[in-house]
Amino acid sequence: MKTLLLAATFVALALSPASAAKMECTSANMAKLVAGLGGEDTPGKMAARKSMAAANSDMSKGNMRGACKHYVSAEKAMAKK
Repeated sequence: MKTLLLAATFVALALSPASAAKMECTSANMAKLVAGLGGEDTPGKMAARKSMAAANSDMSKGNMRGACKHYVSAEKAMAKK
């Protein structure tokens, strides 16, 4: 029974829309996120701007792993309403 529930959970997570909504960490996708940061200031947008500033800083240092972590953080902040 535990195995069946565990398998069902993995299938549900794999097929969930939230996992499909994540975008790859590419410069084009980062540019799209930055373009969406304009307009009215909300707490989510302010947090996303801060994360994207950290991502840009990491990219300028050559730390793409850190930049991608900040990008994912910005993406999550934008998803919050």
